Amino acid sequence: MILPGATIGILGGGQLGRMMAVAAAQLGYRTIGYAPAGHHVAADLCADFVEGEWDDAAAIAAFAARCDVVTWEFENVPLAAVGAVSACPLVPHPRALETAQDRLKEKRFIEQLGGRPAPYAAVGSADDLARAVEAIGTPGILKTAREGYDGKGQWRIGSAREAAALRFPGKPCVYEGLVDFEAEFSVILVRGADGEIGFWDSTENRHHDGMLESSVLPASPLIAQQLGEARQIARKAAEALDYVGVMTLEFFATRAKETGGAPVFNEMAPRVHNSGHWTIEAAATSQFENHIRAICGLPLGSTRTRFARVEMRNIVGPEALTARAVLGEDGEAHLHLYGKKEAREGRKMGHVTRVWDAPAAP
Repeated sequence: MILPGATIGILGGGQLGRMMAVAAAQLGYRTIGYAPAGHHVAADLCADFVEGEWDDAAAIAAFAARCDVVTWEFENVPLAAVGAVSACPLVPHPRALETAQDRLKEKRFIEQLGGRPAPYAAVGSADDLARAVEAIGTPGILKTAREGYDGKGQWRIGSAREAAALRFPGKPCVYEGLVDFEAEFSVILVRGADGEIGFWDSTENRHHDGMLESSVLPASPLIAQQLGEARQIARKAAEALDYVGVMTLEFFATRAKETGGAPVFNEMAPRVHNSGHWTIEAAATSQFENHIRAICGLPLGSTRTRFARVEMRNIVGPEALTARAVLGEDGEAHLHLYGKKEAREGRKMGHVTRVWDAPAAP
């Protein structure tokens, strides 16, 4: 167990690290961040922040030597960088990054656990893409096998002609057939050092241009019907990886005959997740606090939802300039602005969570 007063290292400097630092401070820990030079919103709330390159093994080793445990806040931290952390424990284990950073490896991993991803094929060239489109059909999405998030590194393909006209990105990719789904949802779990697992309620997630727009509770009845199977897959994934901390798996809820009414796996994020931001105000213990508890070996907190209805909505781009207007609303609106300097289009600037109590009994 890592006792309060110790130092937690965070690889990455974005808003997830920022919210992680808040949760750590509430539990009596100090945090140090590490990321390449730039404007890092986590630096505002960490006790210290180190700027260094991901390939600077000496700098990362020196950073880790100042910490009692190190974790990460986004899944694209290079494996070489986490490999340089040797002076203290790295939690979760980097095998989770190895799996999540490669979409092909990730899909095969889930298949081995009995899960069902969307139809897919490995694509390494324009010719491969043509064959994949012929085998799987259209519409579909070409995704880079590594990196890419919030719709980046993705190309929607509506026909074989569009596939032929696409300038191939020149890196390993995956072609996925589009799933005929009715709703999207995420399973967010926390696994403690002792193997205990807790699940938060699953929100219904709505996306726009490949980016999460909102997460709402309660979710649709179809999600509720498929949640048990999705949680089993998530549990198996966490146990197979011997995962410690918060992990997220995203799914499609579908009635399609070819899926047999089973949830279809989309992707895995070995970290706290945007669709779990609602837990800060609306759960007994937030995803951020439980991640800190888990990596420090503390008992996990309850994941119970505290309100009858919850909505988390992202604030994107110029919306941030007028976001403070929500503070004048009737009811409970909780505003989070991340301290980013430039409110450009497509950039997550913050979020607002609204909660509603159950109506009074007649």
